[in-house]
Amino acid sequence: MTVWIVIVLLGALSGAHINPAISVAAAIFGSLKPRMLVAYVSFQALGGLLTGLSLRVFFSSVSSSSDLGSTKLAAGVSPVEGIVIETAGTLVLAFSALSASSVVHGRKRQAAIVGLTLSVLILLLGPLTGASFNPIKSLGPSLFSGYYINQSVYWIGPILGACGAGLIFRALKSSSNVKTRELPVRMF
Repeated sequence: MTVWIVIVLLGALSGAHINPAISVAAAIFGSLKPRMLVAYVSFQALGGLLTGLSLRVFFSSVSSSSDLGSTKLAAGVSPVEGIVIETAGTLVLAFSALSASSVVHGRKRQAAIVGLTLSVLILLLGPLTGASFNPIKSLGPSLFSGYYINQSVYWIGPILGACGAGLIFRALKSSSNVKTRELPVRMF
């Protein structure tokens, strides 16, 4: 629901990029200028760090065993399996975001597609890896709780999945009539 709201409210301003993996996919596809990628990822990282700090401040009285909601692999899921799961989930999520922003008209429809895709992925894969699909989402709570176990899973998997989605969508674009709509960017 949060992703749906962000896309509806901020999509016209910036493409509603809240996930650096999706930004990487968009840059590879060609709907985000490479020079903007650094700015997007920088602000996304700042947001993730501020989120982690906020969790630390607001939940300082909570036991450290909670790890501030850090993303964790389920018992029995190896780091390699986690990378494969996060790669596949991010690929599907990024592909749906690229499809929605390139083919679907109407911000609410785009938001519904991406939000529903993420919801289904969380239901299916969340019990295994926490369904991060976003390196920065995993970084903030991890950094401020001191929980670093298997955090590479949440960087390698999403980046591989995003690159795969960007390359696949770019190949589909070049073999069909999919038009690239560059993201609207308005600086405040």
